[in-house]
Amino acid sequence: MEQDLIEPCLHSDPTGAKLRRTARFTGAATCCGIVIRTIYTIQKTTAINIMHQILIYSDSLTWGIIPDSRERLSFEKRWPGVFEHSLTEAGKKVRVIENCLNGRRTAWSDPFKEGRDGSQGLAQVIEMMSPLKLVILMLGSNDFQCTHNNNAWLSAQGTAKLIQIVRHAPIEPVMPVPDIMVVAPPPIIQPKGVIARKFEGAEKRCVGLANELQKVANEHSVHYFNAGNVTNASAIDGIHLDANQHQLLGKVMADAVSECLDL
Repeated sequence: MEQDLIEPCLHSDPTGAKLRRTARFTGAATCCGIVIRTIYTIQKTTAINIMHQILIYSDSLTWGIIPDSRERLSFEKRWPGVFEHSLTEAGKKVRVIENCLNGRRTAWSDPFKEGRDGSQGLAQVIEMMSPLKLVILMLGSNDFQCTHNNNAWLSAQGTAKLIQIVRHAPIEPVMPVPDIMVVAPPPIIQPKGVIARKFEGAEKRCVGLANELQKVANEHSVHYFNAGNVTNASAIDGIHLDANQHQLLGKVMADAVSECLDL
């Protein structure tokens, strides 16, 4: 005696594409019971209205600290919010995820504050936030704090390390490895105000960072954007961004990402 049972089941994979699973059970009655053989058929159908997630991994420039203060701009006023709004207005279905920490370096620790080495925990952030369409890495400014004697080349090697971490993060097998965009922050100018001592001499040590980051981006075949071509650092503290600079950067970044990615 044989019998066939068919159970169709619809569900979605993590990228938003629908999967149809058909399980066929064939059994034969014997004196010892029923032997069941299972056949699975996976059929991928067209994905509609996929929401693309973009992770921005950065420091206080993106966190939105108001220069020479400890206050923060609201989401819609800092550049990730402007970036998301601009893409949405252009008809793109995107969700921007911020992971920005004040004082974060590319690959160095802060002797006074825990958790500032950007390479530590990045793999788990990628795993946690997947599936991701794009990871934007905008770091480097804090590599030039007075606690480090880094030059531009060395800081760029820290970003190269982050690229490798993103690409080898322990994401689920069905998840896509995201595209990566390296963003060079605006060059540091004369540090002023409450952070002047912390960044003493940084404007000299950071010279050439944009060029070195572009080399790293080319070597690792990732997207590159130079924020210094759009805006300078704030004249108030020499490092961060004023509200109008956030607005400008967010809009231009939306155009840049739209040009290089199919959203």
